[in-house]
Amino acid sequence: MLTSVDTDLIRVLADPLRLRIVTLLARETLCTTHLVAETGAKQTNLSNHLRVLREAGMVETEPCGRFTYYRLRPEVIETLAGQFTDLAATARETAGRNRKRACP
Repeated sequence: MLTSVDTDLIRVLADPLRLRIVTLLARETLCTTHLVAETGAKQTNLSNHLRVLREAGMVETEPCGRFTYYRLRPEVIETLAGQFTDLAATARETAGRNRKRACP
């Protein structure tokens, strides 16, 4: 069975800063102030990237006083990883068997 890979999530993760944010959030829950310190990005730029990650369902927020903490949703990464695993399994199963005929 051929599984499709979520191209929207790949686009979200293709940005180097968003991938860095996801990597940092995989280790711990952080607020914007921590992420600014860790990445060196400007707060407004970081907030825009966090919005994209939230809208994609990759991170969730947790308000704490005047701060908002961000947490990675590991099940989203697991789903994407599973899609790639399925794709690799399909390629492994069909390797060398399925070949289109040469064009005339």
